[in-house]
Amino acid sequence: MLQIHKNPKGIVEPPRLGMPDAQACERIHAAWDALAEFDAARIDGSLTFLLQHLCDLVGARNADWIGVVRLADNTPQDPVFGWRPPIVHFLHPNEKLHANIKEQARRLDLGLADEVVVRIVAMAGKFRACRLRDVVPDGWFETDFYREYYQDCGHDDAMYIAFPVNEDVESYFGIFRATGQPPFTVEERDTLAYALRGIKWFHRQLLLSHGLLIAETPLTSAERRVVRYLLTGLAEKQIAAELGQSHHTTHEHVASIYRKFGVNNRATLVALWLGSSP
Repeated sequence: MLQIHKNPKGIVEPPRLGMPDAQACERIHAAWDALAEFDAARIDGSLTFLLQHLCDLVGARNADWIGVVRLADNTPQDPVFGWRPPIVHFLHPNEKLHANIKEQARRLDLGLADEVVVRIVAMAGKFRACRLRDVVPDGWFETDFYREYYQDCGHDDAMYIAFPVNEDVESYFGIFRATGQPPFTVEERDTLAYALRGIKWFHRQLLLSHGLLIAETPLTSAERRVVRYLLTGLAEKQIAAELGQSHHTTHEHVASIYRKFGVNNRATLVALWLGSSP
């Protein structure tokens, strides 16, 4: 039986969540402390740390983070109302996973979306944590989609945790059980939900680091490398030396970063990162 439901107004509601046990809370709090020790130049390292921690909490084999944005040019026929995943980062990537992500993005552009995606997106704007079994009937596990996009990737089960940072940008985490492992339990779902709900600052920094929260267009990989050092206080010449590129190239990246974020100096950029006024 599905745990997802509609309230009297017909709005889809996420499953109700409980608290993890005391031991799990201690592990999560320790991980939050460790996560806060990563500086801005190591945002990718902090994400890898968090993904591995989530897997360790529930004995999962793989995880991903997805930066999701709502495009302004969606059509009435779009089953996910303009939401798209421009950034996907796997803990343990492989060619099959990347190929599947590209194919699902193509299907979304054609107005095609699987039941899991449709139901999770239908709850946009709310924090939610859902196992596959929370959002689809048992028969879904016999579909070609499940075989191709989960089992063929070595994943027998999954859960998704979504954190809305604002009305047009959300931070998704997917956690995956490998073939032969048991399905996720309600208690494991609630544990991961707790681990991700208390770190809004981190969701925000992840999205900012890719230019998805405020920038008009996502940052390029070269700009992402520069912005990490901008936030550590290094001068442009020092950043150029760290990256092994000319000062002129670095300055062009800095100018593009400021333009995309709508700022004109480093202090304002840092203020955006900290969620405060310069």
